[in-house]
Amino acid sequence: MKLYSLSVLYKGDAKAVLLKAAHDVSSFSFFQRSSVQEFMTFTSQLIVERSSKGTRASVKEQDYLCHVYVRNDSLAGVVIADNEYPSRVAFTLLEKVLDEFSKQVDRIDWPVGSPATINYTALEGHLSRYQNPREADPMTKVQAELDETKIILARKQNSCCAIM
Repeated sequence: MKLYSLSVLYKGDAKAVLLKAAHDVSSFSFFQRSSVQEFMTFTSQLIVERSSKGTRASVKEQDYLCHVYVRNDSLAGVVIADNEYPSRVAFTLLEKVLDEFSKQVDRIDWPVGSPATINYTALEGHLSRYQNPREADPMTKVQAELDETKIILARKQNSCCAIM
């Protein structure tokens, strides 16, 4: 499970404007990193432009899943992850990031903003923290512990039955 990109965009009437983005392209070769990052930015903008306000969606693009959430106030977020990353955790992350962003950045700056002018530094931290969804998301952590407990109980039950 891997997160590659986390982006915040503004869905304008004509096109989507990238406000801030964080990328983890360390798994790609050095010479591919800039083109992969450009691809992720382009894909994020394209998906937001094609999504309507107030919607959430997951779009498969090659080997990646792009999770998009466009709020009614035109603020949008995109997570690009591999196919194994849980979509519920991705949408939880998007909701959290967009709420924080809307509290820290004035709404007036959204339509005219750019990554250089927007002052929001939490994306990198969220991207690294949510690399392991079991640690970042409480529900996923509880589900993993439940699964482990089920396995242990099944083993104990099988060993008890083997003794009898």
